[in-house]
Amino acid sequence: MAAGPRYLVSSWPWRAVGYLVSGAVAGAVVLVGIVVLVAAGGVLAVALVGVPLLAAALLVGVPVASLERWRLRLVDQDPAAGVHGAPDGPGPWVWFTTRLREQLTWRELGHAVLFACLLWPVEALVVTAALLLPGSMVAAPLLMATVGDGQEVKVLKQWTVTAWPAAFGVALLGVVLLAGAAYVLGVAAGARAGLTRMLIAPRDVNLGERVVELARSRVRLVDAFEAERRRIERDLHDGAQQRLVALTMTLGLARLDAPPGPLADQLARAHEEAGNALADLRELIHGIHPKVLADFGLEAAVADAADRSPVPVDVDLELPARPPRAVETAAYFVVCEALANVARHSGANRAEVSGGYEDGRLYLRVSDDGRGGANADGGSGLTGLADRVSVLDGRLSLSSPPGGPTLLSVEFPCRMAELTERLELTERSERVDRSA
Repeated sequence: MAAGPRYLVSSWPWRAVGYLVSGAVAGAVVLVGIVVLVAAGGVLAVALVGVPLLAAALLVGVPVASLERWRLRLVDQDPAAGVHGAPDGPGPWVWFTTRLREQLTWRELGHAVLFACLLWPVEALVVTAALLLPGSMVAAPLLMATVGDGQEVKVLKQWTVTAWPAAFGVALLGVVLLAGAAYVLGVAAGARAGLTRMLIAPRDVNLGERVVELARSRVRLVDAFEAERRRIERDLHDGAQQRLVALTMTLGLARLDAPPGPLADQLARAHEEAGNALADLRELIHGIHPKVLADFGLEAAVADAADRSPVPVDVDLELPARPPRAVETAAYFVVCEALANVARHSGANRAEVSGGYEDGRLYLRVSDDGRGGANADGGSGLTGLADRVSVLDGRLSLSSPPGGPTLLSVEFPCRMAELTERLELTERSERVDRSA
């Protein structure tokens, strides 16, 4: 809403008056409607005819809120939020139960009751008090010329004016008061609109839904990222790696057939470089998405990472089934990064990887007997992994006091589909045995 001297010559005073006057009229109509619905529903409830009327009374806030959102456009340029969710299926009963489960429906019902019992009389009183006195003062000369026969006029039946100069003076004072009343009405309309928005259309009404959708989108991005990693790994494994293998074999055969001399030496160097490139490519493929993880699961992949670690690693990891793919991949790379940090920074003689599945959570722990003092923010690569873990609602913690030992823990809430199926089958068989 505009402010300052330009406010008086803008459309906002008229908007404020229209908003308050229409609110007074609409509130009176809502009051009558609620009273009729409740009274008729209560009287006819004995014959069950009034039950639909009482149900309609519970939902009276929905159309009232729609009207209020439309009226808000008179004094509030921001769109009013508060859209109801779509029903789960067709039919009036599904629509009715869906509305009853929504928090917004009960907020709208509370607003409708407050509107009908309190707000509209206040609006009517504010408009009357703000316009009646200044309006009667402005009309003093006209009333003196018509009703008072040019002799006298009473302003609001309280002050008697008997002279024309006094009448015009009162009118001028009325204009000043009317200008002040325009600001008062603007403030009242703004406060009324703010209360309405807070009750039925808060700016963060869908904040919870947006947070949930954001979390889901983050999970979808992680899944898409993992799918892309697997595609790249597959393309490199089936494409570039096979070509390098063929090139290495061809160079090896050419090296065997070439007579001793400069050509044989160049072929030997080329064969060696091709072998090195093949080894680098295999290591790269393994880092992108190890095939052992995709084929045999987290336990085998962790055991393979432990075997490749330059520091001896004891593995104690038992899982009843394979976790979801995103959780499995994140857990594997946390272990790999932790073992890489042990080898590079800890000076440890031995490390241990342990973990399991309990109470709907996959947990892993990586510990070593090194010097300690590790810091997740010190460029160890764990910060990115912590972000990745948090996307899956997991938790990563690091304990590394100076002098050691260092313990990295990670937990993922997850549900193992295979384990769930096994438990259900076991429960069914037990019920069958008991019944037999």
